[in-house]
Amino acid sequence: MKKLTLLFCLALLFAGTQTFAQLSKQEKKEWKKKAKEYAKQPANLKQFTEEKQNADNQVAALNRRISEMQSAMSNKDARIAELEDQLSQMRGQLTAARAELAQLKESPVINPMDFSKGVVFKVQVGAFKNKDLSKYFDNNPNFGGEVRENEPQRVTIGIFRDYWEADQFKKYMREMGVKDAWIVPYKDGQRTEIKDVLENVTAEKKQGTE
Repeated sequence: MKKLTLLFCLALLFAGTQTFAQLSKQEKKEWKKKAKEYAKQPANLKQFTEEKQNADNQVAALNRRISEMQSAMSNKDARIAELEDQLSQMRGQLTAARAELAQLKESPVINPMDFSKGVVFKVQVGAFKNKDLSKYFDNNPNFGGEVRENEPQRVTIGIFRDYWEADQFKKYMREMGVKDAWIVPYKDGQRTEIKDVLENVTAEKKQGTE
């Protein structure tokens, strides 16, 4: 019976490994002695076996915990990458907003009631050689004209920032009998050609239809 117990102890201690085969003669002798002691005291062998099982269980639990932590770290890495991408986009938007703000600061602010700045549209209702209406031009932004030497005096009515409002007013004037009414544009107080502001007029029309 003791012989069988001894063999069992040896098999339990060294099964599945090559450790015993690699031991020196002195180490083999010492482990054989320990095996005989376990054979004489089965309770110690039982305790050793239970402690080994507990250790194996703890190792398995730690391995599972490590696997869970690695999975959590992988998820965190993915989240960090997502946040970094969002941060990069926000930085791009901030850069664009700063550039737009800088451009707005550089662009002059036009007072909507200061018709001497920017582009405005007037409706010319006639050109007169023998009538001087210039005395009515001062302090009356809706009634004006141009006085040039040896040229007819051009008279305009109304002043508009929006071309299409000026166009509607022109149509009203024609319905009222002013057949020669037509739109003339001014830029920074100087009369200009309609073709020079046509691009902006077309853009405004396009935005209004969207």
